[in-house]
Amino acid sequence: MKKNQVKNVIWKTVLQQKWLSIGIVLAVIGAVVTALIPPLVLAKIVDTITAGKNVVFWSILLYFVMLALTGIMESAREGLLTVFGQKITHALRSSLMEKFGRLTSDNLTGLEPGTLVSRFVGDVDTVENLFTSGIISMFADACKIISILVVIWFENKGLMVVLLVILPFLFWFTRHVQKNMLAAQIENRKAVGRASGHVPETLHNIRTIHNLARETYMEKRYDTYIGESYAAMERTNFYDAVYSPVILILNAVVVAAVMLLSASGNRTVLTFFGMSAGTAVAVTNYISQIFTPVESLGMEIQTIQSAVAGIHRINEFFGLEEKKDGLQEVKELSVADKGVSESAKDAAAVNVVGKSGEDEVPFVEFQNVTFGYDEHVVLEHLNFKVLDTDQVTLLGRTGAGKSTILKLLLGLYEPDQGKVLIHGIPATAVKAGDRRTLFGYVEQTFHMVPGTVRDQITLFDGRISDCQVKAVAELTGLKEAIESLENDYDTYCTPEIFSQGQWQLLSIARAAVSEPKMLLLDEITANLDAETEKSVLAALKRVAKDRTVISISHRTSAELGRTIQI
Repeated sequence: MKKNQVKNVIWKTVLQQKWLSIGIVLAVIGAVVTALIPPLVLAKIVDTITAGKNVVFWSILLYFVMLALTGIMESAREGLLTVFGQKITHALRSSLMEKFGRLTSDNLTGLEPGTLVSRFVGDVDTVENLFTSGIISMFADACKIISILVVIWFENKGLMVVLLVILPFLFWFTRHVQKNMLAAQIENRKAVGRASGHVPETLHNIRTIHNLARETYMEKRYDTYIGESYAAMERTNFYDAVYSPVILILNAVVVAAVMLLSASGNRTVLTFFGMSAGTAVAVTNYISQIFTPVESLGMEIQTIQSAVAGIHRINEFFGLEEKKDGLQEVKELSVADKGVSESAKDAAAVNVVGKSGEDEVPFVEFQNVTFGYDEHVVLEHLNFKVLDTDQVTLLGRTGAGKSTILKLLLGLYEPDQGKVLIHGIPATAVKAGDRRTLFGYVEQTFHMVPGTVRDQITLFDGRISDCQVKAVAELTGLKEAIESLENDYDTYCTPEIFSQGQWQLLSIARAAVSEPKMLLLDEITANLDAETEKSVLAALKRVAKDRTVISISHRTSAELGRTIQI
């Protein structure tokens, strides 16, 4: 949305951190101004000495004070920029996470994890660099170059002309070297990546390599990758070795040329290059100062280009479709409060025979549902109903769409055609606050989060009490195992503290702790041995009592209630 675009996030941060922003502006101006003064003071001191006069002590003190102040202002600028960059990073990542929470289910499931991580890490870092070593630094360096050129114009017009001729060449040469160094570094990283990937690939296929006598071929490939890396590094080292001497020589040539011209006896030449000894010292100092910001400008332009690309990618993420505020009128209805939509009322009018033989609204209903991934249709015109406290097992071949049915119920996808209803409300319209009390989802494997055993069960939900945690631990048969740990429920979780079966019991506890009305089970015993499966199924039967259950299983021993063929 517009309010979350990068530029608006940055502007909001600037306004919130107004004193920090003002401090940066003052530090930038101060660093530029204070850098101009020491050479002028030094020129005055030298001219006083060459005139045979005594130097005032305060002049010398002023020179050293201004040098110190210049260093302080430069440090202040760098420090404040670093802090400001961190503020921008925090604001952007917070806005990205807020956006992430507002995305539609389709967008959430369609995001690749690697791409999403690159937005939060790499792209945000480039925006931070835009401020710490990009646009503000470039502005400061540009101001420094312009101010030095202005001072030189008043001190030595001939040198000003020389610098205006040389600086474009210097800038071009700097950019040329930087681009080639960057290209060589990228090539080196790619070559190192290929070489690093070649080693595990060789080890993984070592038997095949031995059987086919391909050891020499694999060795040559590795040598090729290493050779490419060395060649790229040599190019990097070459440009790095060439650049500094060229800059130093150019600096020396400019200084020497100006000194020779200022010593010329030609009046016309002296009109442009004539100067006092003190001015010569100041000019030499300024020439040395002007080369550094020109070199920095090249890197800063490169940083800005990377940041612009990062901003574009972040804005693409901000532009993804969000859930509607209030989830539209039908989405205002709360399943937890057993609100019923118009579609539910219509469904109630249909003769739906429950287990008691009475008419009732189905807990779950698939109405002529068709759904597919891209061009591949997985479910086509699917119809079935599940009543309250009904327990069913979905059967079907691999790829028939059993797991997809659970994802549709969870609201992760919307059907291409038809309706997926929970108590008459579309599954995608269930309020976020109602989801955990409506259904609990148990996958094949447990996904641990950083935190304690209690955190694994509650998922940091403050609405879940300690009594609920202990009750569900006892219900799933985990109570003794947890209380035998060093800090029982406050023990920090690591993979080795529980067995595979206990982790799956913890997954059931996580799903059941909020006392949901329905359990969705996706082949929860698929990775367990027969003995562990028995204990998990025993716990599941206790948890599933008086609840609606929809499960997927390839084992007949794990089937619950009636079956539905998909």
